[in-house]
Amino acid sequence: MMADKESSKKPIVNNSSNNSKKKKKKKRGGAKRKMTLEQTVAYKSVREWVFLDRSNDNSFNSICLFDSVLDDFGVQWYQPKEKLVFEFHCHSTCSDGFLSPSKLVERAHQNGAKVLALTDHDTMSGIPEALEAARRFGIKIIPGVEISTMFSTRGESGPKEPVHILAYYSSWGPKKSEEFEKFLGNIRDGRFIRAKNMISKLNKLKMPLKWENLIKIAGKGVAPGRLHLARALLEAGHVENLKQAFTQYLYDGGPAYSMGSEPVSEEAVELIRETGGIAVLAHPWALKNPATIIRRLKEAGLHGIEAYRNDGKLEGTYVLYIVLLSCNSPKTFMIFLIF
Repeated sequence: MMADKESSKKPIVNNSSNNSKKKKKKKRGGAKRKMTLEQTVAYKSVREWVFLDRSNDNSFNSICLFDSVLDDFGVQWYQPKEKLVFEFHCHSTCSDGFLSPSKLVERAHQNGAKVLALTDHDTMSGIPEALEAARRFGIKIIPGVEISTMFSTRGESGPKEPVHILAYYSSWGPKKSEEFEKFLGNIRDGRFIRAKNMISKLNKLKMPLKWENLIKIAGKGVAPGRLHLARALLEAGHVENLKQAFTQYLYDGGPAYSMGSEPVSEEAVELIRETGGIAVLAHPWALKNPATIIRRLKEAGLHGIEAYRNDGKLEGTYVLYIVLLSCNSPKTFMIFLIF
């Protein structure tokens, strides 16, 4: 999917006032659309998980964001008093983002985000800087990482598909931290090898790139990804824009594509669980075999899937997958909505 194409994502901003001015003619009744019960419950579930380590904090309880109400059947639901903006998937300059971790936190604050998960590709090196910046802006930081993996429908001999797994941790980070860092380090080493192979392929396609230029674009110590290669192609004048670089050369299986040393998807999910993390499938709408992948990863212990795109649209198909896969035991699969 977007894999290395993912750039740093901006937290959601409520632009309803601006949109209403532009679309006055189409306004019908002027009533603000309310969250559905399903969205409200999912919203509350995520909020409770995010602030789990503060559940006994009186100062936190005093600013409860939900009102409890009873419906006609005596079922208790929760209605948000105010909008709480979450951003659970973003990248910094520690991978292929455009802002440093501290600048990313500042941008999130400016856009009204209260909870931010930094999920750089295959590294958690930006977390300390993000945590330090968050203290200045009053933002809750969730330490995270987006892990590059490979999924095969028929074992090692079958065709492989890139799959990205988001891992989320408490403020203390992953257990077995040395083991987890070694795991990520192996993937990063593979990204360097892959980048060299892709440059070699691009050179054969008469689009020469210099390794030194790619490393400069990626930044000191950063494992280069496809977005960095796309930027190098753009700077060299080989493509007109980043989209062209991906659609013509860098896409999965494309003429300049190459694999790295990505682990098996199930292995990543199992390690995330062993190290005390929450494992979530990233951008499932871009997968070629989503049903098979989701089913197999759930068997390996996957907690949930990303359900909102960066354009804010809910991917209804994947909500359906959640329902189908969790119907036997609703509590075994989390409806994890990435806002």
